[in-house]
Amino acid sequence: MAKLGDIVARIIVRDLRALRRELDAYPDEESVWAVPPGIANSAGTLGLHLVGNINHFIGAQLGRTGYVRNRDAEFATRGTSRAELGSSIDATIAMVEATLPALTEEQWAEPFPIEAGGARVRTDDFVIHLAVHLGYHLGQVDYHRRLTAAPGTVGTMAIPELATATRASSP
Repeated sequence: MAKLGDIVARIIVRDLRALRRELDAYPDEESVWAVPPGIANSAGTLGLHLVGNINHFIGAQLGRTGYVRNRDAEFATRGTSRAELGSSIDATIAMVEATLPALTEEQWAEPFPIEAGGARVRTDDFVIHLAVHLGYHLGQVDYHRRLTAAPGTVGTMAIPELATATRASSP
């Protein structure tokens, strides 16, 4: 039977890889940072936010990586190259692959180490929330790219990719 850490890691890794494909599918660096009327964030901003969010909550809190989040910078920074964003995503993938499968059943059932959104919740509930949060913003990036820069699909949310999304997969 697959462990929860392996399952959730596969989903998060799949979606982070899709985020990288989405950003790489933009025709140029400028379009990644476009903010059309009626849209609050660019794809680049959402990429920075997702990397910061996952590194803060999974890396720093569960993996004790020492990551220090600057949430304001996630929303204020502009012009980071796709190559830099991609490197950050790759590092985040490696951290997820190292952290989530290593958690014990007991750790999953414990309260998450810090309060989030004014509440204390179990670690398993909160990490699944983080995966859903990633998927929500990934959909926004896909929609943004299709509307502003490059139509077509990049295989976002590909179910077959779950089989190979992480080295920590279980039989």
